[in-house]
Amino acid sequence: MNFIDQIKERAKKNIKTIILPETMDKRVLKAASICNEENIAKIVLIGKEEEINKLAEEDNINLSGIEIINPFTSEKTNELVNKFYELRKSKGISIEEAKDILLSDYMYYACMLVNEGLADGIVSGACHSTANTLRPALQIVKTAEDAKLVSAFFLMVVPNCEYGYNGTFVFGDSGLEQNPTPERLAAIAASSSASFELLTGEKAVTALLSHSTKGSAKHADVDKVLEAVDIAKKEYPQYNIDGELQLDAAIVPEIAASKAPDSKVAGHANVLIFPDLDAGNIGYKLVQRLAKAEAYGPITQGIRKPVNDLSRGCSTEDIVGVVAITSVQANK
Repeated sequence: MNFIDQIKERAKKNIKTIILPETMDKRVLKAASICNEENIAKIVLIGKEEEINKLAEEDNINLSGIEIINPFTSEKTNELVNKFYELRKSKGISIEEAKDILLSDYMYYACMLVNEGLADGIVSGACHSTANTLRPALQIVKTAEDAKLVSAFFLMVVPNCEYGYNGTFVFGDSGLEQNPTPERLAAIAASSSASFELLTGEKAVTALLSHSTKGSAKHADVDKVLEAVDIAKKEYPQYNIDGELQLDAAIVPEIAASKAPDSKVAGHANVLIFPDLDAGNIGYKLVQRLAKAEAYGPITQGIRKPVNDLSRGCSTEDIVGVVAITSVQANK
């Protein structure tokens, strides 16, 4: 059984309600059907029933047994509009604007359902930007009380790979935080370590990556990573975090023995923390395309309830995988 199948089995043991708001996309409807048939999660779709069913019928997608909420006719809508207005009126929003937003942007409607405890999580982003997916979540669901920031990671499953946890890695932040300060980089390392342990049940071994290993280069970019490592070791001693490490020194034991012999992380890392979003985004896409890795995400961490993004190039199976991951996060 591969790793994502293990995640699906965990999701099946405690079924959660996950919303898929992008009902204009056939990949999403196919994923909803698979999740329902395999009992991975209870799926809720948002949109007009006739439009969703027509699109499903074109590809013989079975949506029987899946709840569809039409914001224009649902008895829930008025209450959700009023509560959204209360949440945002300090920002100058009117009750009419609140209603327009919830009826025109299903991601906002989905976030209100989650905020009111009517669902456990959301998966979106197949045909919307990360900003359009996460902005409503940050406005409505908000950051978790114990989180310093919201960040994102990709769960990477690399076939026939001897490194990491049987080829499984967390790459962070590869989807959200543009150029983190040392403090934020340290917080990303801690959140990513916690996410790895939640999803795998294994101990995180976390490397903060750089173009330098243990002083082999001098630059302000290296100094940022070094400062982040110091902060992480002081503030998050429960995790095994080290750096600065080049990628090969982080995951290859033979190279680690030469470049960083005193590091307990070097050569064994299964969580890779990139110094900025450029490196993280490029890194995950290189591994996905050249190593044929499965890439699930961006998975968010630090939001009060799980709201997860998708790459717009995602497949139906990618969506199913992220639904399963979201369910496991919700079970936390």
